[in-house]
Amino acid sequence: MTRKSKLLMGAIIVAAALSYLIYGGIREAAVYYITPAELHEKGASAADRSFRLGGMVVPGSVHWDPGTLQLTFRLTDGKEQVAVMHTGSPPDLFKEGTGAIVEGKYMSGNLFIASTILAKHSEEYRPPQAGQAQAKDLYRTLMKPPEERR
Repeated sequence: MTRKSKLLMGAIIVAAALSYLIYGGIREAAVYYITPAELHEKGASAADRSFRLGGMVVPGSVHWDPGTLQLTFRLTDGKEQVAVMHTGSPPDLFKEGTGAIVEGKYMSGNLFIASTILAKHSEEYRPPQAGQAQAKDLYRTLMKPPEERR
């Protein structure tokens, strides 16, 4: 084997190894979830299995008891709804009419027991309204000496 062919073979092996590592990293980082309609399609085969379920929180369905930290709500994809039960405080961005992804176990009887709730935030940018303080103005105010802030 010549020196050129050895270098070429080494470069191919290194490129293949890097490609495999990149592919594996992307695959693990991707967040996959199923929708309520897909969960209903699975039927009884989905019972007692762990899933990530994503959808919109149905307005009027959120009930939280601060004493027991019991949170119940429904997720929908516009076709089907699934009741979700979680023990713990809801995330700050969690509210009715917004997107959420829950991780947990689907039980028979259309109940999903969530161990984790991931609230999705809006991806829509809205510029500040008239009269609303902008970040640059707030920064300038904070950088002034205390006696000049009044």
